[in-house]
Amino acid sequence: MRRQVLIPFRHVNKVRPYEEAVRLGGMEPLAVSVRDSISLDGAEGLLLMGGTDVNPARYGASAHSETDQPDDERDDIELRLIAQALERDLPILAICRGLQILNVHHGGTLIQHLSSPAHATHSEDKSEPAHVVRFEPGTLLRNVTGAESWEVNSRHHQAVDRVGSGLQVSARDEDDGVIEGLERPDRRFVLAVQWHPEDQVLAHPEQLRLFERFADALE
Repeated sequence: MRRQVLIPFRHVNKVRPYEEAVRLGGMEPLAVSVRDSISLDGAEGLLLMGGTDVNPARYGASAHSETDQPDDERDDIELRLIAQALERDLPILAICRGLQILNVHHGGTLIQHLSSPAHATHSEDKSEPAHVVRFEPGTLLRNVTGAESWEVNSRHHQAVDRVGSGLQVSARDEDDGVIEGLERPDRRFVLAVQWHPEDQVLAHPEQLRLFERFADALE
């Protein structure tokens, strides 16, 4: 029987690529709306997906003019789920906004708006590479990818500023140094990436390694 991964979501039309990537990785997605009662009970991992900017009040900042209107309900739920998953040492895979809220949970801060268009691309083909990320030697992410660098897609206007306590940087944009990967070495599997591998697993099958290693960590 496939192991279940909890995926909290706000908009049902956004969750399908994550569900498909989770299935391709050998797991069963358990997608639950943040409007419903959400629990990690019965789930063996947590996947945090992209979406609305984290409320800057969560890290002691005032909102930038380009920052989204906050979704405090979703922030509250995801921060609670992160805390529970870490306490239980359940594997976490965090993508885009997921990386950002994971960093905020650990006391980190965010850059609220990036000036580089390379990060906020709007191609109709969401799998299309936008820039290169380089992986830090000796990290889980380097081990998972088996490579020094990857070409990745990009769809974000915010990024990590101060790294949260206990987290380690595992990838950066090759050109501008923007943090593209975080992980927590003292847990079984806590891996966060700033790009969208769920949109690349078919056109760029190396991206499936992230989901396959997530699945391995559930066992």
